Amino acid sequence: MPWRKGDYPPSMKNLPSRVRDKAIEIANALLDDGHEEGRAIAIATAKAEEWAENHPDHEHSEQTSKDNSSSSRASAKKSSPVHVVPDGDGWAVKAEGENKPRFEADTKAEAVDKANQLASDRNTSAVIHRKDGTVQESHNYS
Repeated sequence: MPWRKGDYPPSMKNLPSRVRDKAIEIANALLDDGHEEGRAIAIATAKAEEWAENHPDHEHSEQTSKDNSSSSRASAKKSSPVHVVPDGDGWAVKAEGENKPRFEADTKAEAVDKANQLASDRNTSAVIHRKDGTVQESHNYS
């Protein structure tokens, strides 16, 4: 049974709305993939909480909406975390919210080095993902 914002499992009722919405999205995807309902809820809740810790986008969007100057938007964009993500047979370094990689590498180590360098230069974070897409570790340079 797919869930919606107003109709979700009781175990998700105490989650912050942002985390609950993400958990609902993940749980529905897991159900579509054939996972059992109880297992989908548990996995989705854990992954949504992990996602919320590593993706504090709401803070950037609130600041951008408060100050509409183009320089503020540019500086908020510059400070977006960079992510090391699997990319085919290799690895890519992408700024959060961007589809096009800033750097592509054959090895994860090479991509991590580049991400750490970019994050350090931009006073932001480097988020390192595993091959399955989950977050392995994060380095904060702000």
